[in-house]
Amino acid sequence: MQDRILDAAEQLLGRLGYQKMTMDDIAAEAHISRRTIYLHFAGKEDVALATIDRIVERLIVRLRQHANADAPWDERLRRMLLERVLFRFDSVRGYFHSIDEIFRSLRIAYMDRRARYFTEEAKVFAEVLASAPRPPRTDRRTHELWAESLLLATNALLPSALSPRELGNRSKVEAQACRIAELVVGGLMQPSTASRRRVSGIRKARLSR
Repeated sequence: MQDRILDAAEQLLGRLGYQKMTMDDIAAEAHISRRTIYLHFAGKEDVALATIDRIVERLIVRLRQHANADAPWDERLRRMLLERVLFRFDSVRGYFHSIDEIFRSLRIAYMDRRARYFTEEAKVFAEVLASAPRPPRTDRRTHELWAESLLLATNALLPSALSPRELGNRSKVEAQACRIAELVVGGLMQPSTASRRRVSGIRKARLSR
């Protein structure tokens, strides 16, 4: 029943927008009574936030599929970063014109949720990073920090950060996401400047003996 209600809400967000959408509208679209909706949701705000929760829940499933795929760790990360952006993009295409309105209206409640979304996604990325060959410092916290950096690199391409015009151009967003994924994952594969200097110093010391 909850999915039925959320499907109806998403349809209405595309046709009416968040402000004009009412609980009566949702009930009519879902072909149920308004009382039935209140058995599952506290109100319109709760319904709208639940549509976002559902997108992220489905995204986590997709990320885990990529994380468990039979592919090199760096390729899995690239696919996951691209999925992180495009899955969200595709999920709101039916109502992208009302995205700004939704986030303005729900900003405080959404920001509380966003931290949880970020943590859940970072956990999956950290698991893939932990499976990769690494320089000496490979503790769990390092994996978590790397994972957080990967997510932050693509945050600017999520629907909450894009304009309606940008949300209407999937190919451009996809190209940007691919470039960012290539840059940040490629950076993980290269030793840091400090690491290269340490290695160079060790080599010179050995040669001078």
